[in-house]
Amino acid sequence: MSNLEVSQFTHTPFYCEENVYFLLKKLCKDGVADADGSDLFVVFISNDKKQIPLWHQKASTRADGIILWDYHVICIQKKREGNSHLVWDLDSSLSFPSPLASYVSETIRPSFQLFSEYQRSFRIVHAPIFLRFFASDRRHMKDSVGNWTAQPPAYEPIVAEDGTIHNLNEYMEIRASDESTNMEADLINSFFTQQLGVVIGENQLEEFFSQIS
Repeated sequence: MSNLEVSQFTHTPFYCEENVYFLLKKLCKDGVADADGSDLFVVFISNDKKQIPLWHQKASTRADGIILWDYHVICIQKKREGNSHLVWDLDSSLSFPSPLASYVSETIRPSFQLFSEYQRSFRIVHAPIFLRFFASDRRHMKDSVGNWTAQPPAYEPIVAEDGTIHNLNEYMEIRASDESTNMEADLINSFFTQQLGVVIGENQLEEFFSQIS
């Protein structure tokens, strides 16, 4: 486990994708992760209706910490020693980081029976690719007349290496029809070259990380 505290990371409420972008950079810089981020994975969570329940979230006003996000973004770190992969979620009230298995059972709760419109899908992107290609000009945080719906970060918007200024929508648009239905070797191998990664169902998350090398 790391000795890093949540307070040591860049965190702006409601800008979870940018928070994770800078979290990746810090984990690499501080030697907590591989220097190139090859052991890190960005996970976008959403669905067709943009209504995903997650538990143990700091923004919740309920005792169980449940909240309904339109989407959420976390980082998963694959550990080579054993299978205790770690989840880095700056918005979670669980331990930081949390073992993947406990995060799944406590935050995602796949055993909890949800109506179909609340079923969650996961877009997983390899961190080195995400750090090169991700961009956001924060347009999704403005209302129809151009006012901010949440105060933006003070730093400049993130621009991709190729000059792209906004592609967040491509990452956060996640549909059940996009989900890969199996964990075959071809899917795993191609994942490492895909700018937008792969989309899987909530019951496949732990299986996916048990198969990637």
